[in-house]
Amino acid sequence: MNKHDNTLQEEEHVEHKKLGKDRYNKQMKKLQIELAHLQAWVKKSGARVIILFEGRDAAGKGGMIKRITERVSPRVFRVIALPSPSDREKSQMFMQRYIQHFPAAGEIVIFDRSWYNRAGVERVMGFCSGKTTRRFLELTPLFEAAIVESGIILLKYFLTVGEEEQERRFRRRIDDPLRQWKLSPMDVTSYQRWWDYSRAYDEMLKVTDRPDAPWWIVPSDDKERARINCISHILKSIPYERVKFDEPDLGKRQKRPNDYVAPEATAAVVPDVL
Repeated sequence: MNKHDNTLQEEEHVEHKKLGKDRYNKQMKKLQIELAHLQAWVKKSGARVIILFEGRDAAGKGGMIKRITERVSPRVFRVIALPSPSDREKSQMFMQRYIQHFPAAGEIVIFDRSWYNRAGVERVMGFCSGKTTRRFLELTPLFEAAIVESGIILLKYFLTVGEEEQERRFRRRIDDPLRQWKLSPMDVTSYQRWWDYSRAYDEMLKVTDRPDAPWWIVPSDDKERARINCISHILKSIPYERVKFDEPDLGKRQKRPNDYVAPEATAAVVPDVL
């Protein structure tokens, strides 16, 4: 049995005991410390890393990316979430709008959805033809082989979520004003066309899962467990080393000059509301 079996066709996930909040927070803190060490190594070594996240709507891609990036520098960990292509971009070679965001030395680029839009939403929604999709699936393994050959570390993750859990998350978005912005018309369509997306994703994973750029499935009905598992896998997949931190000497702060006088009138101060 390979790593993709029983992940998309039936969305069957192994039942685990829920992580306690204290245990989750403790483990997440350890992982975020390691992400900081990874960041230091990437900067020093000049490594280039691409991490892309695909998956079902409401599978938890945004939360995953937030936990990865919330304690590191956005100048090293760059998140790319592209909108619909402009008229100019539609006239370009398909991969062109993604390539311009690829990492330079010392950068990790995280794609919140990627060129695989063509094999998922664009295919299901009829934004591209079947012929175009088939050609994309033929060329993508070659494209990704070239990425890896250039020295870029490429990690591909597909987040799955069961039908019942996806519906529960969608209904929470409908009922919660703080989550309503997350629910787009495209999400509603993906809910209604569950099996059309299943077929598209099944073929996408089968055709583009190659030894030099494999897919890794992340069961995400339990979002906390999914985050721990996926971040742990990222850290194990990149051969980083801990870089010694050169502690700076702050020295002494200058003394207040005898002739310094604070201004009588300052800029308006934001009022205290508590």
